[in-house]
Amino acid sequence: MIAPNLASKLPDEQRIVITGIGLTAPNGNDWQSFRQALLEKRSGVQPYEIRYFGETLAGICDFDDKKYQSKKDIRRGTRAGSVGVYTANEAIVHSGLDWENVDKSRVGIYVGVTEHGNVETENEIFVIKGFDYDTSCWSHHHNPRTVANNPAGEIALNLGITGPHYTIGAACAAGNAGIIQGAQMLRLGECDVAIAGGTSESIHTFGIFASFNSQNALATHADPASASRPFDKKRNGIVVAEGGCLYTLERFSDAKARGAQIYGELVGYAMNTDATDFVLPNPERQAQCVQMALDKAGLEADQIDILSTHATGTMSGDSQECKALRSVFGESSNVRINNTKSYIGHAMGAAGALELAGNLAAFGDGVVHPTINVDELDPDCDLPGLVLNEPEERPRINYILNNSFGMLGINSVVIIGRI
Repeated sequence: MIAPNLASKLPDEQRIVITGIGLTAPNGNDWQSFRQALLEKRSGVQPYEIRYFGETLAGICDFDDKKYQSKKDIRRGTRAGSVGVYTANEAIVHSGLDWENVDKSRVGIYVGVTEHGNVETENEIFVIKGFDYDTSCWSHHHNPRTVANNPAGEIALNLGITGPHYTIGAACAAGNAGIIQGAQMLRLGECDVAIAGGTSESIHTFGIFASFNSQNALATHADPASASRPFDKKRNGIVVAEGGCLYTLERFSDAKARGAQIYGELVGYAMNTDATDFVLPNPERQAQCVQMALDKAGLEADQIDILSTHATGTMSGDSQECKALRSVFGESSNVRINNTKSYIGHAMGAAGALELAGNLAAFGDGVVHPTINVDELDPDCDLPGLVLNEPEERPRINYILNNSFGMLGINSVVIIGRI
């Protein structure tokens, strides 16, 4: 029997549940194939070359962008928009909603992003360079491509949604932030269906690779599949990835009334800010965010079954998060701790939403996917309950806690419960 949480005591119309999951990741283009790749320890990191910067590594998606868009729509839009359109459509199909009869004015779109517009701006500058920087060659599509609400707006246009649409800029905490925003809007009665999560096109801007490289924070390895290695003593940085994951969120009352399959319930969440540094994390504030989410859920740390870490593969970032987790979970005998970036790299604004999806299937199959590529565990990252290199079966999974942290000290945590 599931341990009680505060959300279960709310009226059904205030309880928020997941009824659909749409995603594309470097190692899978739907929830089932993504989960299978994690259990089979298949990486999606590949060699990659981008102009100016040159050869590097990246997590690259290969979804069918023409499944829901015309060639014209793809050409005039953005990669982040295509990721969003694909994952939103997949989430709706997966939800089993009678989409033709859904009131589109009561659907909201809340998409977390790390940044938007850098790719398009770099591309336009590259083009006009060939015309001696003649700005008359600048694309008339540039403005709608680069406005901050673009990925959500492209989804709205594609699906004919007339309810609110916007993006949530929350750095690498954005995937969780999109889910939180969608839940809040449902509880406020501002929409009846929320399409929420995160997207990222980050690998298509050379600037992100150059910047991480200048920080000595860009991963290198002779074997691409071994490059992303959170917690490992020889980890040497981030593997940049693209991807997206959007969820169909509904009130429990509505989902129950239509007989929807429910994949989990949002039982707790929190966001806070370090306010200490542009880049370096603050473990005290991270721990505070985790504890706030537990308190909102009415749960003790030992009631969490899976803890999905943010760990990116940087020396300081991983050790600081582990320090934060050690202060909250101590010697918990129940929690199992894993990481998904070790398979796909860091999908930036989509990271939190994708990493949550990787663990959600554990409610059904009872398996905790491992963190891969840990050849020698860094003592600073040694935590009780770490699942390393091989999956672990558990008698029952009731609660999943998902960490997602970002630059400028933004922290986000969501807790999903079995229902």
